[in-house]
Amino acid sequence: MNSYTLITGGSQGIGLSLARQFAQNGYNLILVARDPSELEEASAALSFYGVDIITIVKDLFNKDAAHELYNEVIKQGLQVDILVNNAGQGQYGLFEDTEIGRELAIIQLNICSLIVLTKFFLRDMLQKGNGKILNLSSIAGKTPGPWQAVYHGTKAFVQSFTQALRSEVKDQGIIVTALLPGATDTDFFNKAGMNDSKAVEDKDKLADPEEVAKDGYSALMEGKDQVISGFKNKMNVAMSNIMPDSAAADNMKDTQEPVDR
Repeated sequence: MNSYTLITGGSQGIGLSLARQFAQNGYNLILVARDPSELEEASAALSFYGVDIITIVKDLFNKDAAHELYNEVIKQGLQVDILVNNAGQGQYGLFEDTEIGRELAIIQLNICSLIVLTKFFLRDMLQKGNGKILNLSSIAGKTPGPWQAVYHGTKAFVQSFTQALRSEVKDQGIIVTALLPGATDTDFFNKAGMNDSKAVEDKDKLADPEEVAKDGYSALMEGKDQVISGFKNKMNVAMSNIMPDSAAADNMKDTQEPVDR
């Protein structure tokens, strides 16, 4: 049976860059996203590497989609040896002003769907005695984030969950790694309505998703617990770690507020 690397949000941004890393190293792919045309484009772009590429259209904002995705993979007789939980979104704005429905959907995507997929694919990996899981955390998970309070909260959950899970399964042949990028040149900020934030004022300072993906791929293959992508991000996390949370939150508020404030 051929083995596959399943990547959620695999049609754009860091997810597509991660797919390229795996493909060029000979891994068959299952790419999951909600836009069929973007999946088709991603598959065509990656076909150069000569690996098997399967695309599955699923909207992981929906509460049943992760269960459906797992069941579809099993029904097709596909073996997932590497799970990459990449899909995630944010919403920009003060919490008092943002839409609760949108925030609950983000929690569903960033946390609930990740938990469901990890639960079921991990059980299969444990039966085989091997497997790898890469979770897209973020440096946002290391710092309270005014103007993105819910998004930062979801990434704090992903970071904590990933390290806890790693401890549980590290002696059973399973590698669990967290990838922590900072601000990266993807469509994330547009989808979050964040283009007016000081955090993305200078587009030239945004990280290259290809470099982020290289860091994540290498960390997973080396069995690391986590990788903070980029020297500047490492320094920012180090500074936040020695600050009181209240001071770190105030500092992040200044960084993320709108340019015109």
